[in-house]
Amino acid sequence: MKLPDPTFDGALSLEAVLGGRKSVRDFTTQPVTLRQVSQLLWAAQGVTHGDQLRTAPSAGALYPLELYLIAERVEGLARGVSRYRPVRHELLGMRDGDFLRGLAAAAVGQEWVGDVAAVIVVAAVYERTTKKYGERGVFYVHVEVGLAAQNICLQAVSLGLATVMVGAFDDTQVGRLLHMPADHRPLVMLPLGVGK
Repeated sequence: MKLPDPTFDGALSLEAVLGGRKSVRDFTTQPVTLRQVSQLLWAAQGVTHGDQLRTAPSAGALYPLELYLIAERVEGLARGVSRYRPVRHELLGMRDGDFLRGLAAAAVGQEWVGDVAAVIVVAAVYERTTKKYGERGVFYVHVEVGLAAQNICLQAVSLGLATVMVGAFDDTQVGRLLHMPADHRPLVMLPLGVGK
């Protein structure tokens, strides 16, 4: 599914967005729009220059990150799991259904994860970076995850949405639930929605 084109001119200044960023764990039942989801995915890994360079820097421009969208209440999108394809700015549908309860169970008792409109799971394929940089590549991947996640957090503020980085979860359980390939390692979840 081709996503709406991202916008490049927000209503808030960078300083206002930075000042508004906070961790939110209490969400309304209000849906988010496909346009908002599109903008969030682009903010994390969207292409900015040519057909490769992205919104978050990557050691050696190797881009080890993979984004999974778990949609629950996204206008114009069925409930289920999709994978973001940055170069084409599109979603590849993987499985339909309710996955939020499973994510909440995997998130070490953080039941509120099951109450959000959507979740972005950032996974990494370490081999893409370690084949060039060896063990130091693991460090580079972790830095990149933080950069992409912060982009999501800041973009959420600019869109009037709320999120928080969740790192406490069972990696194996999340990977199985989302049917990730064996070399995709989930590293962070960002539950999304309208904050209370």
